Amino acid sequence: MALNLLLPNKYKSIGWLLLIPAITLGIFITVTGFEASWLNTKVFSFFPREFGNKQYFSIIDANLTNTIVGVLFITGAVFVGFSKEKNEDEFISNLRLSSLLWSVLVNYSLLFIAFIFVYDTAFLTVMIYNMFTVLLIFIIRFNYILYKSSKSVTCEK
Repeated sequence: MALNLLLPNKYKSIGWLLLIPAITLGIFITVTGFEASWLNTKVFSFFPREFGNKQYFSIIDANLTNTIVGVLFITGAVFVGFSKEKNEDEFISNLRLSSLLWSVLVNYSLLFIAFIFVYDTAFLTVMIYNMFTVLLIFIIRFNYILYKSSKSVTCEK
């Protein structure tokens, strides 16, 4: 019994519409440190802000700029990465699996290097970026190899 967990193909274009602005905004926020002041609000939080604070499950003041960009990125990347291609066949399924395995290996290799060479608060920054790299590496590799293989098929015709 084949279990197909992929989204319909129409989600891929929706994903690109979410992913490209999210990447652009993410880079802009990282470079400038921008936070939209109109996104300051009270939110429900599971975990306390400081380690010594014992207030679990509380209302806190927060800026939602990074949250919104992160949610847009993850939603867009999942839609792009896990939507069916127009002609989904065994080659594409194999390519999808190998790209996913490859991205996990590359991601954990980078994380291994970070554990050895990055310390203090810089390591926390690396861990934040690390959340997004598996999907990003997967999307880049999958689409690159799919593009290369489509060009080689066109040349053979």
